[in-house]
Amino acid sequence: MDDFESKVGDALVAPQNQGEMADADAVGTVGSPECGDMMRMWLKFTEKDGKKVIDRASFQAFGCQTAIAVASVATKLLQGKTAEEARHLSAQDLAGDLGTLPPMKIHCGQLVEGALRNALDPTDAPTPKPQNSLIGDIHSAKPQSIRIVPLTN
Repeated sequence: MDDFESKVGDALVAPQNQGEMADADAVGTVGSPECGDMMRMWLKFTEKDGKKVIDRASFQAFGCQTAIAVASVATKLLQGKTAEEARHLSAQDLAGDLGTLPPMKIHCGQLVEGALRNALDPTDAPTPKPQNSLIGDIHSAKPQSIRIVPLTN
């Protein structure tokens, strides 16, 4: 096992800041249709030295192990950053001590980056602001029409 996989495994043993945050100031949600992953990130701000900074961040994920590990690392990394500083963090920055994301895992970091950006700038989101339950939103869309496709042998 290489160093990256070992660090991802360690992060999965005890993921940090996983779960909903009832008193969040911002919530961001993204999904990746290519792999079926979904990520939601909650942010809570506080005043520090006259600046509004991220006090706490948490996440909830349906997805691959790398996305969960990156989100876990990112929630710690975000503490103390202003919204402007957080906006400039790339997927690779958010991976922190996990190291360089392998090419096949870059989308996992981008999922975390997308949830963060959506929380920071919800007006840029293509969908309405979600509820605080990831499960509730997956099934909330009403189909416009049903298409029946006959099965052939």
